[in-house]
Amino acid sequence: MELVDQLQRKLKFNDTPKRIVSLVPSLTELLVDLGLEEYIVGITKFCVHPYHLKQTKTIVGGTKNIKSEKIRALQPDIILCNKEENTKDIVDSCVEIAPVYVSNIFTLKDVFELIEHYGVLFSCRTESSKIIQKLNFKLDDFSTFVENVTPQKVAYFIWRNPWMAVGNKTFINHLLILNKFENIYSNRERYPEVELKKIRLEGDPDLVFLSSEPYPFKEEHAFEIGRCTHHAKTVFVDGELFSWYGTRLLKSFDYFKRLHERII
Repeated sequence: MELVDQLQRKLKFNDTPKRIVSLVPSLTELLVDLGLEEYIVGITKFCVHPYHLKQTKTIVGGTKNIKSEKIRALQPDIILCNKEENTKDIVDSCVEIAPVYVSNIFTLKDVFELIEHYGVLFSCRTESSKIIQKLNFKLDDFSTFVENVTPQKVAYFIWRNPWMAVGNKTFINHLLILNKFENIYSNRERYPEVELKKIRLEGDPDLVFLSSEPYPFKEEHAFEIGRCTHHAKTVFVDGELFSWYGTRLLKSFDYFKRLHERII
């Protein structure tokens, strides 16, 4: 079997991979929902869904700092990485151990492609098709809901000291657009560092979102931002439901509806 990953890297397998190491938390959850839990042998310390995996699978480090010797000892048939979450050095070191599939997600179309690839790669086409159908149903329903939503300007923060926001060429920005949230930092790439005191000049948002991950924002940070904005409402949002691109998305669209109801 030959397959091209989302970085257009060619992979070849004699048989369906049965021993999987996942270095991407959202994709670990996807594997379980595809019925592949028994084939997962290694995960990261950030693979928190489903929670019991941390008691039953080998922890091989984090997404940015792996323990190659632990991965090698697991004798994986395949290692799953992501361009954004794992560094090139990590991918290069993993290639020396086993074939590596690297995902690269910017849009929901990319998500559907990845799930299709996993269906082929792990011989679970029926399961992958069912998940894609469910996601499309949720997406169609939400698209109808959002038709009557009034667009609002937003700044979505992921870090403090330095303050970092979401820019364009990110999956989060794609979901913001889907929600009719106009990202004031969409003219900047990836995750730019920003100066709070300039936030009014750089877009004067109606809403400021403080993500639950990767930084643990608190009320004091909301007040800090509030002093720099004109009239923005600060909202704590679930970072997983804005950034995880596996089956967690099945919960995202209902969450987005509730979010819109909160900010009316």
